[in-house]
Amino acid sequence: MNRQPIIAIDGPAGAGKSTVARLVAEQLNLLYLDTGAMYRAITLAILRAQIRLIPDQIAEILDQTIITLHPPAHPSQPVQVWMNGADITTEIRQPYISDQVSAIAALPQVRQMLKQQQQAYGQTGGIVAEGRDIGTEVFPQAELKIFLTASPQERAKRRQQELINQGSNTELEQVLASITSRDYQDSTRTIAPLRAAPDAIQLDTDGRSITEIVDNIVNLFYLL
Repeated sequence: MNRQPIIAIDGPAGAGKSTVARLVAEQLNLLYLDTGAMYRAITLAILRAQIRLIPDQIAEILDQTIITLHPPAHPSQPVQVWMNGADITTEIRQPYISDQVSAIAALPQVRQMLKQQQQAYGQTGGIVAEGRDIGTEVFPQAELKIFLTASPQERAKRRQQELINQGSNTELEQVLASITSRDYQDSTRTIAPLRAAPDAIQLDTDGRSITEIVDNIVNLFYLL
């Protein structure tokens, strides 16, 4: 193999993918690739442009949008996301983005553009990538594939706390409805639907600490 190993972490919204992937990458000294943040950034760009979702207009927005990911200032914080020179880290986590990102992510042009960018990161390996189609579409050759799951109620509580930490006081019922809707959209879309790769290891995070899950994945990596 002429590259370093790749860890692919997939799962539904709120399963803890971002936190787990970031901490696994930190422990193993690998690059953390937050693909979900990339889709959120494109969603923000399209919503700001107030365009109709037709191919020519989408293509124009994609051509004008430059997304860059930067390490967080502290390991407990999310990856820093910049779009066209502006920090959008907080805005892309707002509920109105969460409600629209699945529909935008299902657009063929969007998926193709971001898939190419994500695969470029993986050419030399040595990354921990998380999302919804990492082990099935983006890096099907990944040496370690993890599929994180958790109940909708547990995921809604986690996402609500994340929003509260960002200064957004969102009702739990609203967050749960958003997650339930997104689960359906992600799992039923025609292009790259949310599903576990046949060779993925499924980990249920309900009732388990982040530290326990991270240690589990790190130990699996050392067994490669």
